[in-house]
Amino acid sequence: MAAANLQNPIFQDETKAREWLETRIWPNGPVCPHCGTLNSSTKLEGKAHRPGLYQCNQAECREQFTATVGTLFERSHLPLTKWLAALFLLMSSKKGMSAQQAHRMLGISYKSTWFMMHRLREALREGNFPGALGGDGKFVEADEAYIGGKEGNKHKSKRKVRGGKGDKEPVFALVEREGRVRSFHLPEVTAKTLRTVLVAQVDRKSYLMTDEHGAYKMVGQEFARHEAVTHYAGEYVRGDAHTNTVEGYFSILKRGIMGTYHHVSQEHLKRYLGEFDYRYNQRTALGVSDMQRTERAIVGIVGKRLTYRRADNRANEQA
Repeated sequence: MAAANLQNPIFQDETKAREWLETRIWPNGPVCPHCGTLNSSTKLEGKAHRPGLYQCNQAECREQFTATVGTLFERSHLPLTKWLAALFLLMSSKKGMSAQQAHRMLGISYKSTWFMMHRLREALREGNFPGALGGDGKFVEADEAYIGGKEGNKHKSKRKVRGGKGDKEPVFALVEREGRVRSFHLPEVTAKTLRTVLVAQVDRKSYLMTDEHGAYKMVGQEFARHEAVTHYAGEYVRGDAHTNTVEGYFSILKRGIMGTYHHVSQEHLKRYLGEFDYRYNQRTALGVSDMQRTERAIVGIVGKRLTYRRADNRANEQA
């Protein structure tokens, strides 16, 4: 399905791709990225100028720019059509799109594809979250999981045991029922680290739902209501108390990491979390189509650039 949709003209024609981008990041007309002035620029045309070039008319500015300046695509040697196609593949694949698969579908080198996909993931990370999760009478579920390969699958010489979790990385997720998710890569799972995230991200008027982990006992008292289900005793649902929603999110995340990406480094885990969070928050169940998800993701490219100067930063993803 995704491959068929790559026949869209914006994935084939540079002019149409540029015009599509301009209408999304400049809905009210060209904005100079140097001085921020709206609709005070002239489009430079003719053979002497590259397509899509504008010049600011403000006397103190007079800088030239295109729609890609100040965005994720600035100074990229890859065609804009390839960038948009890669973004669409990432947005239309529920369990992610590996660099190897995208490299085959887009017809560009694996190294360039790997770099491009990571830049897109960085753009998807929300950063400063807009408002707290939950609210008066709303349910927020919290849970933690460990991401990484099984110790038993590793060569004996490479096996390590750290707190019974081997080399797995702890991830903490908060899900508002029928709403958004926010996940975090934590250094460790303790009452202190969990509380820091909870009080910063969840409205105190919310109903907090967790499992029996002892780290939630004290912080749970800071919310309007706290219920914990006892998984080790076989209890998973007690009235409206459960963590099924957040566990559903973790099932998607783990299937993507293990089935699509196979290996995610500690350094880049936060970017993969941003990718899965974004797709979940713009999911089909909320009435968002693949193309709508792609269009909304374009907003995140403004002001975000990710540069790597060392070649050995690649090979973190094998798929």
